[in-house]
Amino acid sequence: MNESMLITSLRRALVTTPGNPIVVALSGGLDSSVLLHALASLPEARARGLRTVHVDHGLHADSPRWVEHCRALAQSLAVPFESVAVAVTRSNGDGLEAAARGARYAALAQCVGDGELLAVAQHRDDQSETMLLKLMRGAGPEGLGGMRSLRAFARGQLWRPLLSLPRSALKNYADTHAINWLDDPSNADETLSRNFLRQQILPRLRQHWRECDTALSHSAQWNRSAADFILDHARRALAKLQGLNPATLRWSEWLDLPEALRDPVLRLWLRDLNLAEPTHAQAIELQRQLRDAAAQSLPCVRWAGVEMRRYRDLLYAMSPLQGPHEEWQTDWRGERLRLPAQCGELALENVDQTVADLPILLVRFRRGGESLKPVGNLHTRELRLLFQETGITPWQRGRIPLVYHDKTLLAVGDLWLSDAGAEFFAAHQRRLVWQRVDFA
Repeated sequence: MNESMLITSLRRALVTTPGNPIVVALSGGLDSSVLLHALASLPEARARGLRTVHVDHGLHADSPRWVEHCRALAQSLAVPFESVAVAVTRSNGDGLEAAARGARYAALAQCVGDGELLAVAQHRDDQSETMLLKLMRGAGPEGLGGMRSLRAFARGQLWRPLLSLPRSALKNYADTHAINWLDDPSNADETLSRNFLRQQILPRLRQHWRECDTALSHSAQWNRSAADFILDHARRALAKLQGLNPATLRWSEWLDLPEALRDPVLRLWLRDLNLAEPTHAQAIELQRQLRDAAAQSLPCVRWAGVEMRRYRDLLYAMSPLQGPHEEWQTDWRGERLRLPAQCGELALENVDQTVADLPILLVRFRRGGESLKPVGNLHTRELRLLFQETGITPWQRGRIPLVYHDKTLLAVGDLWLSDAGAEFFAAHQRRLVWQRVDFA
């Protein structure tokens, strides 16, 4: 593989990708420096509007030097340059490598304009590492499909034009053009999984299997095709299984899906809802509880940032709910009232601006045993029965505000008014409004 093949590969990639502006993610290392230099040498890339962005993680003392090095490289190529500083914070048990990657891509997402291609310099050796990392994490076809050459990203697309090339091709190009690059000191840290594979495992595999990277690349292509096929069928299945509320799924029909579709449908559903996906063990536990739980029970499976709850025929996916304290209550004169535990806001809208101030009302939540006679009903009803008949989920029933006057229940949110409530609000020319938050 030589320089001309690298340039030929880039030209081919430019022809087969959307003709949108290109922004190169420039770290200052070998790979991204070669990608920027090679693209800058191609008039067809410059004609699109070529620029570059460097993300400064601030993780080592030489970070300012890296910024200036990248700036100087961009200036020498007459390519517009931007540097973005980020703070790397670990969360959810992430290691430093994952936290830095998350911060980097979050910053790059902010830099990508409408339709722009974010060009990153990952190559075939990186694909081999990714495949092995995914394999060690028990990934299925989607993970073992490795990195896509083109995928949606922020307001544009993420583009990997060098995936078919080995790192040696990039090194040859850098040597030919005397490109200076910087070595990230973290690349020597073998406690990081990718570095361990790169320095200890892959060299031994290549020594025994000379075509190791080619074989892994072929496997990635096979898995990518299989993953795309499964994803297409998963989308069709999901469209049939979702309830009227997109955050619901008919759970018994989901369990009846073939095993090859069941997990992809679950993950596609959660991604569409911007909710975190489960581990393999958590997904298995969800299936077990749905199958084994008694018909009247309310199984709930949780993982970081997600609750999966079953009620009747539907499975609900949501962010964790925090219920209000059962003793919470407050006096109220109809002003906009923000309720605790993200239970929304209450307000009384004036129908007639000339009406005098209201007497003091009381707002609280359910404590059990409440009842009212809804307007138009002949009989007083327990709230418990009203909720059941209306299909309001059990976890939301304690989050609906109750409005009282002189110990008389006037309203249940703005879902039901009692006869007394209708008379009270009509007399005072007010309309009760409850702005819900995440009510399902």
